[in-house]
Amino acid sequence: MDKVKSLEDLKRIREQALQKREAKVTSGQKEIIVGMGTVGIAAGARETLKAILDYIESNNVKDIVVRQTGNIGIDSMEPIVQVIVGGEAKVTYGKVSPEVAQTIMKEHIVGGQIVKQYVIETQQ
Repeated sequence: MDKVKSLEDLKRIREQALQKREAKVTSGQKEIIVGMGTVGIAAGARETLKAILDYIESNNVKDIVVRQTGNIGIDSMEPIVQVIVGGEAKVTYGKVSPEVAQTIMKEHIVGGQIVKQYVIETQQ
């Protein structure tokens, strides 16, 4: 951590922090949330998350944030992945194997088309 020796140092550090925060906000136009509760992990959520991250890396996908969360609350549908693209409604996918995750990445995240056969109808 930089030592603050003057008001100028403080302003510079503040500006850098604001730029980092802005980068996170603007780069989060697409967001993927993977349920990593106990049931999700037991159902294979780690492998699903890895498949998503591998797809992002191997296809050089930009402007995306991948987050983990706890139990999403639909245990029978684990692993669960939620996708938010721009200002659109959140889409919740269930029983997302690594193969299904790759399909969601290709068709929904990159292609803009919801993969209807894996969507769980939830109340927003």
